[in-house]
Amino acid sequence: MTPANETAQPRPTSLSDFLRLHMKGLLDAVGGFLNRLGLAPMSLTLFGLAGHVVAAVVLAGGNMLVGGLLLLFMAPVDALDGTMARLRGQPSSFGAFVDSVTDRYSEMLMFCGLLIHFLRQGDAPASVLVFLAAGGSLLVSYTRARGEALGYEVRSGMLTRLERYAVLIPTLVFNIPRVGIALVAILANVTALQRFLHVRRQANKR
Repeated sequence: MTPANETAQPRPTSLSDFLRLHMKGLLDAVGGFLNRLGLAPMSLTLFGLAGHVVAAVVLAGGNMLVGGLLLLFMAPVDALDGTMARLRGQPSSFGAFVDSVTDRYSEMLMFCGLLIHFLRQGDAPASVLVFLAAGGSLLVSYTRARGEALGYEVRSGMLTRLERYAVLIPTLVFNIPRVGIALVAILANVTALQRFLHVRRQANKR
């Protein structure tokens, strides 16, 4: 039983939530170390964006292995800037806004690199899949942002950003990018629809 003076932890609804809950100690340790080095959270945010620029260029050149490994290295960075700001006692709404915007740019850069590669190969079906994956990924984020701005809870769905990376990165490393892109193209749009229906249910209850 949860004591009356304690608040129960919210049940994780995604892999991102699960990892934040169970990896908090490790993130705090690494974030504290980076703070002691004198790094600013915003510097880490920009470093993550720059890393995605490099990964996009590598993917555009057709080197899926190196591009996938770069994205794998960049993935933990996205969780550390917020952790660093919290440990400093300096979390801000503007910092969260910048983090969200750079996350969207980072993801679109990744898809842009893949799109350039497939266009250069003359692979129209794969190019269409990249477009659908990018569009679905944006809609997953937009449905949450718009829904929460209207006062709804919108954290559900099978393929949040971390899950999209978890699906795509292994397929890049093993040089089967079409498989990962096809999965993201389907599941990201399904997730956006899940969130739409979740908000609709809440709206009907109101």
